[in-house]
Amino acid sequence: MERIEAELFTDPGNDAVVRLPPRRFPGVLIQGDSLSVIRDDVAGIVRACDEGDVAEAREEAAFLLSGLDELLARYAAALKAHDIPIPFYQAP
Repeated sequence: MERIEAELFTDPGNDAVVRLPPRRFPGVLIQGDSLSVIRDDVAGIVRACDEGDVAEAREEAAFLLSGLDELLARYAAALKAHDIPIPFYQAP
C-alpha cells in the first residue's frame, strides 16, 4: 500500500470525484458495494437477453443508463465548478 495525496472535488460519498497524481483529469471513485450493484445490473441485462426477454433487458438497461447519466452529470458539474474542461464529448 502506498499513501498519496489526492484532490477531492465532491463530497466523499459513494461516487466521489477525485484526482490522483499525476493524472490530468479527475476520475470517479466508486465504492466496492456500489460497483457490485452495477455488475449485478449488467448481469440482469445479460440474463434477460439470454432468456429472450427483450422488454426486461431494455427496462434494466434503461435503469442502468439513468444511473450512469446521473454519475456523469455529477462528474461534469464537479469539473465545471473547478474550471476543469470535460475530457469527453457531451451531447447538447
